[in-house]
Amino acid sequence: MKILLLEDDTALANILVDFLEDSYEVHHTYSMKKALQMSEDEKFDLYIFDINVPDGDGISLLRELREFHDETPAIFITAFHDTKYLKSAFESGANDFIRKPFDLEELTQRIDNIKRHFGLDALISLSDSLRFDVKTHTLKSSQTNIKLTHKESDCLHYFYKNRHRVISSDELLQNFWEFDEMPGDDAIRTIVKNLRKYIGKERIVNIRGEGYKFE
Repeated sequence: MKILLLEDDTALANILVDFLEDSYEVHHTYSMKKALQMSEDEKFDLYIFDINVPDGDGISLLRELREFHDETPAIFITAFHDTKYLKSAFESGANDFIRKPFDLEELTQRIDNIKRHFGLDALISLSDSLRFDVKTHTLKSSQTNIKLTHKESDCLHYFYKNRHRVISSDELLQNFWEFDEMPGDDAIRTIVKNLRKYIGKERIVNIRGEGYKFE
Protein backbone atom coordinates (compact mmCIF):
# COMPACT_ATOMS: atom_id res chain seq x y z
CA MET A 1 0.00 0.00 0.00
CA LYS A 2 1.36 3.40 -1.01
CA ILE A 3 0.84 6.40 1.29
CA LEU A 4 1.36 10.11 0.59
CA LEU A 5 2.20 11.97 3.81
CA LEU A 6 1.95 15.77 3.98
CA GLU A 7 3.43 16.92 7.29
CA ASP A 8 5.63 19.98 7.94
CA ASP A 9 6.64 19.12 11.52
CA THR A 10 10.07 17.56 10.92
CA ALA A 11 10.18 15.57 14.16
CA LEU A 12 6.67 14.14 13.74
CA ALA A 13 7.24 13.48 10.04
CA ASN A 14 10.37 11.44 10.78
CA ILE A 15 8.53 9.43 13.43
CA LEU A 16 5.60 8.73 11.11
CA VAL A 17 7.79 7.79 8.14
CA ASP A 18 9.90 5.41 10.25
CA PHE A 19 6.79 3.84 11.74
CA LEU A 20 4.75 3.52 8.54
CA GLU A 21 7.63 2.24 6.41
CA ASP A 22 7.62 -0.98 8.42
CA SER A 23 4.38 -1.88 6.61
CA TYR A 24 3.86 0.53 3.71
CA GLU A 25 5.57 2.47 0.95
CA VAL A 26 5.62 6.08 2.20
CA HIS A 27 6.20 9.25 0.15
CA HIS A 28 6.62 12.35 2.32
CA THR A 29 6.63 16.07 1.59
CA TYR A 30 6.43 19.28 3.63
CA SER A 31 4.77 21.26 0.82
CA MET A 32 1.15 21.38 -0.34
CA LYS A 33 2.24 22.22 -3.89
CA LYS A 34 4.66 19.31 -3.95
CA ALA A 35 1.97 16.98 -2.59
CA LEU A 36 -0.37 18.06 -5.40
CA GLN A 37 2.34 17.37 -7.97
CA MET A 38 3.10 13.97 -6.44
CA SER A 39 -0.59 13.01 -6.49
CA GLU A 40 -0.69 13.87 -10.20
CA ASP A 41 2.45 11.88 -11.00
CA GLU A 42 1.59 8.72 -9.03
CA LYS A 43 -1.41 6.85 -7.72
CA PHE A 44 -1.62 6.48 -3.93
CA ASP A 45 -3.80 4.23 -1.79
CA LEU A 46 -4.03 6.61 1.16
CA TYR A 47 -3.42 10.28 1.91
CA ILE A 48 -2.37 11.44 5.38
CA PHE A 49 -2.47 15.25 5.39
CA ASP A 50 -1.66 17.82 8.03
CA ILE A 51 -4.15 20.68 7.93
CA ASN A 52 -1.67 23.53 8.35
CA VAL A 53 1.51 23.61 6.22
CA PRO A 54 3.69 26.60 5.22
CA ASP A 55 2.43 27.00 1.64
CA GLY A 56 -1.24 26.17 2.19
CA ASP A 57 -3.39 23.63 3.96
CA GLY A 58 -4.38 20.01 3.57
CA ILE A 59 -8.11 20.80 3.43
CA SER A 60 -7.72 22.97 0.33
CA LEU A 61 -5.47 20.33 -1.23
CA LEU A 62 -7.99 17.54 -0.68
CA ARG A 63 -10.85 19.68 -1.93
CA GLU A 64 -8.93 20.28 -5.16
CA LEU A 65 -8.14 16.58 -5.54
CA ARG A 66 -11.80 15.65 -5.02
CA GLU A 67 -12.84 18.13 -7.72
CA PHE A 68 -10.72 16.09 -10.13
CA HIS A 69 -12.45 12.82 -9.11
CA ASP A 70 -9.56 11.67 -6.91
CA GLU A 71 -11.35 9.46 -4.37
CA THR A 72 -8.22 8.25 -2.57
CA PRO A 73 -9.07 7.81 1.14
CA ALA A 74 -7.70 10.61 3.31
CA ILE A 75 -6.91 10.99 7.01
CA PHE A 76 -6.24 14.45 8.45
CA ILE A 77 -3.84 14.99 11.34
CA THR A 78 -3.89 18.34 13.12
CA ALA A 79 -3.13 20.22 16.32
CA PHE A 80 -6.41 22.16 15.97
CA HIS A 81 -9.15 21.20 18.43
CA ASP A 82 -11.78 23.61 17.09
CA THR A 83 -14.77 21.74 15.66
CA LYS A 84 -14.89 24.09 12.66
CA TYR A 85 -11.75 22.42 11.32
CA LEU A 86 -13.33 19.02 11.84
CA LYS A 87 -16.37 20.16 9.87
CA SER A 88 -14.22 21.65 7.09
CA ALA A 89 -12.12 18.49 6.87
CA PHE A 90 -15.12 16.23 6.31
CA GLU A 91 -16.76 18.71 3.93
CA SER A 92 -13.59 18.62 1.81
CA GLY A 93 -13.91 14.83 1.47
CA ALA A 94 -11.89 13.48 4.41
CA ASN A 95 -12.55 9.95 5.61
CA ASP A 96 -11.04 10.28 9.08
CA PHE A 97 -9.48 12.82 11.46
CA ILE A 98 -6.89 12.44 14.21
CA ARG A 99 -5.77 15.13 16.65
CA LYS A 100 -2.21 15.69 17.84
CA PRO A 101 -0.74 14.40 20.02
CA PHE A 102 -1.78 10.85 19.20
CA ASP A 103 -0.54 7.35 19.87
CA LEU A 104 0.87 5.49 16.87
CA GLU A 105 -1.41 2.55 17.68
CA GLU A 106 -4.40 4.86 17.21
CA LEU A 107 -3.12 5.75 13.75
CA THR A 108 -2.67 2.05 13.00
CA GLN A 109 -6.29 1.34 13.94
CA ARG A 110 -7.56 4.19 11.79
CA ILE A 111 -5.51 3.01 8.80
CA ASP A 112 -6.76 -0.55 9.31
CA ASN A 113 -10.34 0.73 9.35
CA ILE A 114 -9.75 2.61 6.07
CA LYS A 115 -8.24 -0.54 4.55
CA ARG A 116 -11.25 -2.64 5.52
CA HIS A 117 -13.76 -0.09 4.25
CA PHE A 118 -12.04 0.63 0.95
CA GLY A 119 -10.78 -2.86 0.16
CA LEU A 120 -7.10 -1.96 0.33
CA ASP A 121 -5.98 -5.39 1.47
CA ALA A 122 -4.51 -7.67 -1.17
CA LEU A 123 -7.42 -10.14 -0.97
CA ILE A 124 -10.98 -8.77 -1.10
CA SER A 125 -14.09 -10.83 -0.38
CA LEU A 126 -16.72 -10.06 -3.03
CA SER A 127 -19.08 -12.78 -1.77
CA ASP A 128 -19.05 -15.97 0.30
CA SER A 129 -17.60 -17.87 -2.65
CA LEU A 130 -15.62 -15.25 -4.59
CA ARG A 131 -12.36 -13.50 -3.68
CA PHE A 132 -10.54 -10.79 -5.62
CA ASP A 133 -6.73 -10.85 -5.42
CA VAL A 134 -5.69 -7.30 -6.21
CA LYS A 135 -1.98 -8.05 -6.53
CA THR A 136 -2.35 -10.90 -9.03
CA HIS A 137 -5.45 -9.46 -10.78
CA THR A 138 -7.29 -12.72 -10.17
CA LEU A 139 -10.84 -13.69 -9.20
CA LYS A 140 -10.73 -16.83 -7.07
CA SER A 141 -13.47 -19.30 -6.25
CA SER A 142 -13.56 -22.94 -5.16
CA GLN A 143 -14.23 -23.95 -8.78
CA THR A 144 -11.85 -21.79 -10.78
CA ASN A 145 -9.49 -18.80 -10.99
CA ILE A 146 -10.13 -16.04 -13.54
CA LYS A 147 -7.23 -13.85 -14.60
CA LEU A 148 -8.31 -10.27 -15.26
CA THR A 149 -6.59 -7.78 -17.51
CA HIS A 150 -4.92 -4.92 -15.64
CA LYS A 151 -7.65 -2.49 -16.72
CA GLU A 152 -10.40 -4.91 -15.66
CA SER A 153 -8.65 -5.37 -12.32
CA ASP A 154 -8.16 -1.61 -11.83
CA CYS A 155 -11.79 -0.88 -12.65
CA LEU A 156 -13.12 -3.63 -10.38
CA HIS A 157 -10.97 -2.38 -7.52
CA TYR A 158 -12.17 1.19 -8.14
CA PHE A 159 -15.80 0.05 -8.22
CA TYR A 160 -15.32 -1.78 -4.94
CA LYS A 161 -13.59 1.14 -3.21
CA ASN A 162 -16.41 3.44 -4.35
CA ARG A 163 -19.29 1.01 -3.92
CA HIS A 164 -22.77 2.49 -3.51
CA ARG A 165 -21.62 5.65 -5.35
CA VAL A 166 -22.49 6.33 -8.99
CA ILE A 167 -19.33 6.44 -11.13
CA SER A 168 -19.39 7.97 -14.60
CA SER A 169 -17.54 6.64 -17.63
CA ASP A 170 -15.56 9.89 -17.71
CA GLU A 171 -14.37 9.33 -14.15
CA LEU A 172 -13.14 5.84 -15.00
CA LEU A 173 -11.42 7.06 -18.16
CA GLN A 174 -9.66 9.88 -16.30
CA ASN A 175 -8.41 7.53 -13.60
CA PHE A 176 -7.05 4.72 -15.75
CA TRP A 177 -5.80 6.24 -19.00
CA GLU A 178 -3.38 9.02 -19.83
CA PHE A 179 -5.03 11.96 -21.57
CA ASP A 180 -3.33 11.33 -24.91
CA GLU A 181 -4.20 7.60 -24.77
CA MET A 182 -7.80 7.94 -23.61
CA PRO A 183 -10.21 5.67 -25.54
CA GLY A 184 -13.93 6.16 -26.00
CA ASP A 185 -16.82 5.00 -23.82
CA ASP A 186 -16.84 1.69 -25.70
CA ALA A 187 -13.72 0.65 -23.76
CA ILE A 188 -15.55 1.12 -20.45
CA ARG A 189 -18.64 -0.70 -21.70
CA THR A 190 -16.48 -3.66 -22.74
CA ILE A 191 -14.76 -3.81 -19.34
CA VAL A 192 -18.08 -3.58 -17.49
CA LYS A 193 -19.57 -6.31 -19.71
CA ASN A 194 -16.64 -8.62 -18.92
CA LEU A 195 -16.77 -7.90 -15.18
CA ARG A 196 -20.51 -8.61 -15.08
CA LYS A 197 -19.85 -11.94 -16.75
CA TYR A 198 -17.31 -12.81 -14.04
CA ILE A 199 -19.02 -11.51 -10.88
CA GLY A 200 -22.70 -11.35 -11.85
CA LYS A 201 -24.79 -8.82 -13.77
CA GLU A 202 -26.51 -7.64 -10.60
CA ARG A 203 -23.23 -6.43 -9.02
CA ILE A 204 -22.65 -3.53 -11.46
CA VAL A 205 -25.85 -1.59 -12.09
CA ASN A 206 -26.24 0.77 -15.04
CA ILE A 207 -27.68 4.13 -13.91
CA ARG A 208 -29.10 5.58 -17.12
CA GLY A 209 -27.48 8.86 -18.13
CA GLU A 210 -25.12 8.87 -15.11
CA GLY A 211 -22.84 5.84 -15.07
CA TYR A 212 -22.43 2.68 -12.99
CA LYS A 213 -22.97 1.65 -9.40
CA PHE A 214 -21.35 -1.32 -7.68
CA GLU A 215 -23.71 -3.21 -5.35
